[in-house]
This record gives sequence, C-alpha cells and structure tokens, in this order.
Amino acid sequence: MTAENNRRAWMSLLAKAPADRLSALWQAYGAAPKFHWLRAPEIGASMVRGRLGGTGAPFNLGEMTLTRCALQLESGEVGHGYVQGRDKQKAEIAALVDALMQGPEAAAVEAAVLEPLGAEMAEVKTARAEKAAATKVDFFTMVRGED
Repeated sequence: MTAENNRRAWMSLLAKAPADRLSALWQAYGAAPKFHWLRAPEIGASMVRGRLGGTGAPFNLGEMTLTRCALQLESGEVGHGYVQGRDKQKAEIAALVDALMQGPEAAAVEAAVLEPLGAEMAEVKTARAEKAAATKVDFFTMVRGED
C-alpha cells in the first residue's frame, strides 16, 4: 500500500471516529507536541455529491457542516484535520495525529490511537451488519405447475 493510501486510510478513520473516543485515546497518548497554526480551526459547509446506484451521473445532494484546520509541528511535519460537524477540538486532534503519522512517532501514534480506533469501529460495523442480517428475508419463487 502506498503512503498516500495509508494517509487516506488514517484520515478517513480520524474523520469518522466518535469525538469522545478520539479525545480519550489522544489524552492517553500523552502531551501534544508544540505546533503553530497554518489555518486555525474554522467551521464551514461543503457540498455533498451523490450518485444513484453508485454509477449514475453525480448530483448535488446538499450541504453538510464541517470543521477544518491545518498545523505545522516544530519538527516541520504538516497535518490537516477535516471532520464532520462543528467540533474544533476533534479537528485539532485529527490534524495533530496526521502530522505525527508523517514523522518518527508514527508507530507509537498508530499503536496508541489509530489501531484501537480501527478495532472499535470495525466491531461496531460488524455488530450493525449482524443486526441487519438477522432481519434479512430470502424470497424465492416456487413453480406452481400451472405452466
């Protein structure tokens, strides 16, 4: 997997993570490194696009609120945070994790923050899939013998 795909995966995980759980894991990780803002957390809106059936022509579904920020660590790594909603702290933590994942602390941050988040979110996804599977109805057609 390329570095770009890895970054895409951890940025997606950070954006989808519950804010309280991300904050708790970040607090358990330890002190935040020193940084300066390139773009302080700001709240805005983004157009969400959709496709019918995943293959049709794209259309504008509507707008969603998001918070974004960018920062640079003293060591030079730049981190970005884009999260749904109006949570400036979550965006800051996401940007800090993004920046640290590009430096020498990547393995420690991955073990302390990303792996637990990924495992917990996979459990939630599995539980949701099992709950949905329990309500699945299989329809079949019987030959009635009239033809």
